Amino acid sequence: MGHYATVWDQKEASEIIKDWNGVDQVLLRNPHGASAKISLHGGQVVSWRNEQGEELLFTSNKAIFKPPKSMRGGIQICYPQFGDCGLLDQHGFARNKIWVIDENPPPLYSNESTGKSFVDLLLKPSEDDLKLWPHSFEFRLRVSLAVDGDLTLVSRIRNINGKPFSFSFAYHTYLSVSDISEVRIEGLETLDYLDNLSKRELLTEQGDAITFESEMDRTYLRSPKVVAVLDHERKRTYVIGKEGLPDTVVWNPWEKKSKTMADFGDDEYKTMLCVDGAAVERPITLKPGEEWTGRLMLTAVKSSFCFDQLELQSKGF
Repeated sequence: MGHYATVWDQKEASEIIKDWNGVDQVLLRNPHGASAKISLHGGQVVSWRNEQGEELLFTSNKAIFKPPKSMRGGIQICYPQFGDCGLLDQHGFARNKIWVIDENPPPLYSNESTGKSFVDLLLKPSEDDLKLWPHSFEFRLRVSLAVDGDLTLVSRIRNINGKPFSFSFAYHTYLSVSDISEVRIEGLETLDYLDNLSKRELLTEQGDAITFESEMDRTYLRSPKVVAVLDHERKRTYVIGKEGLPDTVVWNPWEKKSKTMADFGDDEYKTMLCVDGAAVERPITLKPGEEWTGRLMLTAVKSSFCFDQLELQSKGF
């Protein structure tokens, strides 16, 4: 299943547990007390905790934890469609399927497992999937937890079809924040974005940082490899790094829309924010035999971290 590439016991680094529906989850730990849980339903990261046991990902109190519906929160795998800009259900079908543990995955680059506990998952299309979306693929997902508590997701999608196909993709990432009105995002200044609340109108970001006063649903185009989410009240900064994912989606439903979602509390918009590494504007096309890789790394640091350090952080990608 997974490994921990240090001297401590591998059995303590990862184990399989079950949720209350009997669906397998993989629990990853590091030596300092940080942890992550990954559900085989959707390949979804449903928990990421730091060394103090604080939950870093948001999950709605009204989330529905019953397949085939995906759970509202965590990190959802949106494939082969993001949003509703296609023929499939919103965000595609990968997040609604049961994945399997990949015991013998093809190797990743050498440093991807060093000093980390990790698990490899695999999704292949079912006959029903092929009726909806007639393209054969292998989707391999590695989720790893580092000694310092960083969380990394690496997706590899291979075309095993006889013809090319195209897809959009996102790591739909629900971050836990103290108060959305006290949060800002740095790293997306001056970028063009599609305003999904205004028929995908193309606009340009004017602010020094992104702050929140109303509903937001934007796709920032050709965004940098690293952005930062600063939570002033909690004195915490999330550093979000990505590779192979040219876009960044920012979403908060605010009050009015929150009241229309059955699996979301009326006031929960105040304590969450989605910042997604994505490939949305220009779908990815794979020829037969080709493989695409998309990587996401999440770090939570004290707010003494400043945005000028992002250049240093990005050198790790």
